Amino acid sequence: MATTYLNTMPFTTEQQLTSRFDNEIKNLWQQGNFDTFTGVNNTRINYALFVQSSINKNTKVNSLSDKRKCLIIVPGRSEGYLKYQELTFDLYQQGYDIFIIDHRGQGISERLLTNTHKGYVDSFEDYSTDLHLFIKQIVSQHCSEKPYLLAHSMGGLISARYLQKYPEVIKAAVLSSPMIAINGARIPKWLGKVLIYSGEQLNQWLSNDAWYFLGQGNIKEDAYHLKNFSNNRLMQSQVRYQQFTQLYRSTPDIQLGGVTFHWLAEALEAENIVFKNLDQLTTPTLVLQAGADRVVDNDAQNTFCRQLNKKHPKSCPNGQPIVIHNARHELFFEADHYRDQALQHLMYWFEEN
Repeated sequence: MATTYLNTMPFTTEQQLTSRFDNEIKNLWQQGNFDTFTGVNNTRINYALFVQSSINKNTKVNSLSDKRKCLIIVPGRSEGYLKYQELTFDLYQQGYDIFIIDHRGQGISERLLTNTHKGYVDSFEDYSTDLHLFIKQIVSQHCSEKPYLLAHSMGGLISARYLQKYPEVIKAAVLSSPMIAINGARIPKWLGKVLIYSGEQLNQWLSNDAWYFLGQGNIKEDAYHLKNFSNNRLMQSQVRYQQFTQLYRSTPDIQLGGVTFHWLAEALEAENIVFKNLDQLTTPTLVLQAGADRVVDNDAQNTFCRQLNKKHPKSCPNGQPIVIHNARHELFFEADHYRDQALQHLMYWFEEN
């Protein structure tokens, strides 16, 4: 795939970020529309949208074309739209109207348990059904053509399932560091599954409250501090890490702790369903892989791409993900060298499809 950038408008750099956050990004963000809709089981789902028709015409837009395109951002676990301010600004500048959903149980959408720190969902299918309602009720009201979709991490698994269930809705998709499978670190997959399923069964027998998985818990008081930068698994940009940690420290409502046995069991089931139904994923789909990712399973991404490309050659060119070598999990919050590569590949994929 070609890598020469098309637009004369450069993406935000680390050097520009602090100043731009206080000026252009803040200006755009203040003009966004923030609202809610009702998801599965009457759950309140929050969302944000940035549509040129409702934004001050004095807001500078450096786009190659006057014709806007629609782009849906599907966040990962523990994320919400508030995290995506810089990316929203950069992609808005490239001619995309932006739509972002906060998944149930995280962001500022309604939490599902009394302990709001617990990562929980009744069924992984609820995530993709919420996404369908968001697109049908909200996004479609602003877009005359099919939208594009960008999903990150857990959002990648949600979106893969969504694209299988609703194959005619999205024009093209990019899955960034997708959680196609859980990364068990040093735990063998078979043992991980035994621990998850046995723990989930024991939980159902002994308690009505969802239990945290082994080693998981509430957010620690010092979780979002810059001192943790040197040990973080997410990104190598200190200024972006600082923005990230400051946001979560100053906005307790978006903080989320570890995952429950039930959430993990549901994630495993979603993984199985996605692989069993790859023939139904007909939307042209690109996978961006962070070469130094320690959060999700890159081997599962490789298998996903290889199998998907055999069924639908338009997806995963050459049967492989696009690897951003040495990048960590958060490709769009990484150091400029890695982030720019990810953004360039994203732009080209959407231009070509």
